[in-house]
Amino acid sequence: PQGTMAFTGKYEFEGDENYDAFVQKIGLPSDKIEMGRNCKIVTEVVQNGNDFTWTQHFPGGRTTTNTFTVGKEADMETMGGKKFKATVKMEGGKLVAEFPNYRHTAEISGGKLVEISTSSGVVYKRTSKKIA
Repeated sequence: PQGTMAFTGKYEFEGDENYDAFVQKIGLPSDKIEMGRNCKIVTEVVQNGNDFTWTQHFPGGRTTTNTFTVGKEADMETMGGKKFKATVKMEGGKLVAEFPNYRHTAEISGGKLVEISTSSGVVYKRTSKKIA
């Protein structure tokens, strides 16, 4: 059984699958594609019940933070820096968000943060190991 604090922690990028196919599918510019490839992103998650603060720290000091409550519409930002509104849902222990051009799920599996983004049949999987 998952406790309420299941997501809280700091996770460092470990590996991914289908990165290039996915970022091309969602139309990321090539400079952003290069920057994000095998990027040691550290994802920091603070969960307080249904309230989340989800921060991604990029090498070089850039950070992106999304704050949301499960089931409520929130202002979010995509990988490419686009702003949009989304309602994050919890489905079977996974966080599910519909981004403008992809569906994103996140779950804790075997102590790792596993994120899967799907865009018109292209599935991008990113795994991060817990470091704190």
